Amino acid sequence: MLLGLDTTTEHLHLALVSPNQAWTRALRVEPGQSHSTVLLPALQALLDEAGLQPKALTGCVTCVGPGGFTSLRTGVATAEGLALTGVPVWGFSAFELRARALRVRGITGAYWILLDGQRTEAFAQKWDEAAQTPATKHPIQELPELLETEPWWGPESFRSKIQPQLAQAPVAIEEEETAMLQALVWLCREKSQGLPENPLVPFYLRETDAEINFPHASTHLSEALRRGHAR
Repeated sequence: MLLGLDTTTEHLHLALVSPNQAWTRALRVEPGQSHSTVLLPALQALLDEAGLQPKALTGCVTCVGPGGFTSLRTGVATAEGLALTGVPVWGFSAFELRARALRVRGITGAYWILLDGQRTEAFAQKWDEAAQTPATKHPIQELPELLETEPWWGPESFRSKIQPQLAQAPVAIEEEETAMLQALVWLCREKSQGLPENPLVPFYLRETDAEINFPHASTHLSEALRRGHAR
């Protein structure tokens, strides 16, 4: 049984996936809560619903970002913890999950996926069947120049921030959370056909606050880590 995880936003997506069946759950992590305190009880409830024990997990497929720094680390750390017990793990990007959700709804062609980068910024990547551009970070006011007249999609919670800047309306997707869960099931089955990843590498498009506020210390730490790996 594969475990699918997406902890990169305030919406926590979980899936238990076998070749012929899936159990899914979407929860909103409310202000004052943390993904780390919500995830394990939600997973246990999903295991109970499926009539399974944790030892039934044979693999974990998790979103590695971009997203909230702490929240996406929760998902990656959970997957890495399972990897320490011998469970294979695979990663996918937040852009890929959303692109697969659009495919689940029968939406085809090339379009931009726009995610909330916080601090009045957006994370952007153009997708068709696969990524068409590198993932990048942009001030929201630069999006019209980036997209021009090309179609785009963004999460419902982010659209109100960016839609006034853009001439074209977003691609419509019905029952957004259901589509995300269906896409997560799809990715579990797809990714688990490839070689496991060890270790999983979080996908960040923004520097951490420490890197911004203490650039010299960050550079020194990175160099020390590089030397350590070279030994």
